[in-house]
Amino acid sequence: MSQLHLETPPLGGVEPLDRLVVEDLLTEARERTLWLVEPISEADVDRVHDDLMSPLAWDLAHIAAFEELWICVRVAGEDPMHPDLLHVYDALETPRAVRGDVEHLDGGEAREYLGTVRERSLGVLRRADLARAGFVFEMVIQHEHQHNETMLQTLALAEPGVFKPPARTRPAGSRNGIPSDMARIDGGPFIAGAPEGRFTYDNERPRHEVHLPAFEIDRLPVTNGDYMEFVEAGGYRRQLSWSEEGWAWRAAEGIDRPLYWTDDGQLRRFDRIEPLNPDLPVMHVSWYEADAYARWSGKRLPTELEWEKAAAWGPGASRPRRRPWGDDPATRRRANLDQLTFGALPVGTLPDGVSGYGVHGLIGDAWEWTASEFAGYPGFHAHPYREYSEVFFDSGYRVLRGASWATRPSVARNTFRNWDRPQRRQIFCGFRCAA
Repeated sequence: MSQLHLETPPLGGVEPLDRLVVEDLLTEARERTLWLVEPISEADVDRVHDDLMSPLAWDLAHIAAFEELWICVRVAGEDPMHPDLLHVYDALETPRAVRGDVEHLDGGEAREYLGTVRERSLGVLRRADLARAGFVFEMVIQHEHQHNETMLQTLALAEPGVFKPPARTRPAGSRNGIPSDMARIDGGPFIAGAPEGRFTYDNERPRHEVHLPAFEIDRLPVTNGDYMEFVEAGGYRRQLSWSEEGWAWRAAEGIDRPLYWTDDGQLRRFDRIEPLNPDLPVMHVSWYEADAYARWSGKRLPTELEWEKAAAWGPGASRPRRRPWGDDPATRRRANLDQLTFGALPVGTLPDGVSGYGVHGLIGDAWEWTASEFAGYPGFHAHPYREYSEVFFDSGYRVLRGASWATRPSVARNTFRNWDRPQRRQIFCGFRCAA
């Protein structure tokens, strides 16, 4: 196969990382992937645990196939190991609903594929022109990081006993004096979108000026306790708070509480049942449920650009922050992004993660639904392939912002745009309100 023409960099440009840094990041990503599946039986690695999700074996081989396609084939011009299976591991050609039915590598074969591809990729890394192709390696790393979270969604949906996460002690609930009110964001222009520098996806660019009127946004995400008030007030029984589409979905599916809430007021989390903590951000609610709660409370969901302004900017700021608390990677631990806790933390636990406008918990606990439909920014340019973003534009997907406890640091940034169907609840998603 011929080399991919990579002379044109992504819109906005990407500064290449040092070769040894790239190798370390590739190694760390793979260690995390294999660590997630190491305690799982081979039968459960190969099984379809929920119709919404892929078999874990498919995810493993897809990670390998994506890496092979972009690094070995398109950068180095090498031949693929399994050309007859490339369509199987193309996420658009083989949608989730059929991945368990088509011929694919089993768990052991997928691990072997991962190992062989990695050896080849490291060989390419040693001789590649990173000024031209460095963004490909960063894309491959972020892709694997994103699939780690997808695999955790699958493990959360699996029957209790399939996966037992390590026990971690959470801090006791404490709002640290943070008021449960709304922060006012003055109207005016701001710069939205990703800056030059590190790799970001095409849908985060180009940077552009946005003018927003003044608005208010919750300082804290909606908690289990807040949402319980909605449930107990008959929120799932009264159509008044719901959109027409949302009420039809709720009625058709028989939904009367968030996913994983039990009928006796507790919460299933992987292999255990535990009391519902009122101070944790509510999670595993659909966009329809988030929208209904916001209507019931007399508010609304923020647009994604309102969310980004509240997260990335602040009074008097001359430039945006990459994360709500700033750009210094040393603060990640304080913001709960370096250690997998297998769950969100009580709201207000990490006050160092506050944004310039005084908004807390924007990144690191739960993805947050916004009012916006997924579409390209003005001047959007697909890169390096249309299938990542463009094919999903303007087709009913809703944007989520922030990051969850399961999101890797490379993806946890103020400009990252996640998206899903408004009825989806398997993602680690919550919300906050605006007015």
